[in-house]
Amino acid sequence: MQKQRSAMPGRRLMRGLFSVILLLSCSFALRAQSTYGALTGTVTDATGALEPDATVTLTNTGTAEKQVQKTGDTGLYSFVNLVPGQYRLTVEKTGFKRINQENIVIQVQQTARVDVTLPVGGLSETVTVTSDVPLLQPETSSLGQVVEERNADELPLNGRNIFSLVEVAPSVVMQGQAGATATGQNPFSWGNFQIGGAFANQSAEYLDGQPLNIGYINLPILIPTQDSVGEFKVQTNNIGPEWGKVAGGVLNLSTKSGSNNFHGEAYEYIRNKVLNANNWFSNYGGLARAPWIQNQFGGNAGGRIFKDRTFFFYSYEGFRLRSSAPWVDTVPTTAIQTQVASGGPVDLSALAADPHVNVSAIIDPCGGNVTNTPGALGNGGCASNTYTPTQFAGTPNYLTIPANRLNQTDAKLMPILWPAPTNSNTTDNFVGSYALGGNQNQNIARIDQK
Repeated sequence: MQKQRSAMPGRRLMRGLFSVILLLSCSFALRAQSTYGALTGTVTDATGALEPDATVTLTNTGTAEKQVQKTGDTGLYSFVNLVPGQYRLTVEKTGFKRINQENIVIQVQQTARVDVTLPVGGLSETVTVTSDVPLLQPETSSLGQVVEERNADELPLNGRNIFSLVEVAPSVVMQGQAGATATGQNPFSWGNFQIGGAFANQSAEYLDGQPLNIGYINLPILIPTQDSVGEFKVQTNNIGPEWGKVAGGVLNLSTKSGSNNFHGEAYEYIRNKVLNANNWFSNYGGLARAPWIQNQFGGNAGGRIFKDRTFFFYSYEGFRLRSSAPWVDTVPTTAIQTQVASGGPVDLSALAADPHVNVSAIIDPCGGNVTNTPGALGNGGCASNTYTPTQFAGTPNYLTIPANRLNQTDAKLMPILWPAPTNSNTTDNFVGSYALGGNQNQNIARIDQK
């Protein structure tokens, strides 16, 4: 018994270590789903022979972060987990001139390839290539489109919904209310776009590698503010095996990161009814212009905490919407309401002239077999449980409800429960409005440490 008790802590420790190892292995596996990019290529000489042991240095021109590695026996180099941005590639080896490749742009979820040919010479000689590197991705078969930072910042958006820019990618079809202002809208509309021929709301959205979709019908729980997104990629077809639980495309958004230079901005966008025309339905019902105040304001800032080492980015946006929408409905006409309130009879013959009303549906459910007390038997005033519905007998056009068929409680409630019509129509004769809008505040912060 003494040995068994002393062994228990050891077994608990082993189980704990195993759990930690399993958790860490899962965490590393999940890193494949990220907004990082990668750069790979080979180093050769002028004859095309592969050059091992060449020193390859990759520098982020915004943060001055450097990564250095040697080419292997196959002359291959590979840099992974690169923050999207602009880079400079330097390759050097004794007996050859140094090569500087400028203007290498790494985009979100991109694996770019840059092959370098070293000319014979001394290391004191440097060849600088300043032309833009074509964004070829021979390392992957997936198809997609990257929306770069300038487009994400400057393309006009109603309500600044960043999901609206998904439409710039091929094979994307926006559905009803998709891309509209998130506040005051049905949340089903947030992801209501088709990618690659799939159903709407079947795609996946990620922010810096974190899934935004929730379990309830795959709804995105958040729409990041436009100024917080550096760039994003819409993957449409041949999606890689690291992306699961998706029947459409993948929308991968990357937040902005700080650099050695300080940047910031403040903004405010306002819309109101002063310059807006009246809604057609409001004109139809004789309503004044509906209230409309949409105020979107905020700011962001990014820079360094410690030069070349620690960087920050912060974004705040507030959204306020006060609006209303017209509402068209049908209520009893003024004549009908007056007749019901006075105790009847109620003449419905005016409804026969309206093509939208099926007057044949106006019938006596008791077939004329009624009691003196409406509803006495619990059958709506019918004298028995067995009856054949017929038209009201002996009334003009069979469209007049006798006074003894009216429930007096209904007569008292008529002026309380039913509003007066706003026009003289028999149908679509009430036009009103209901309130829309709401408030939203969003904060996004990011820290990058070299």
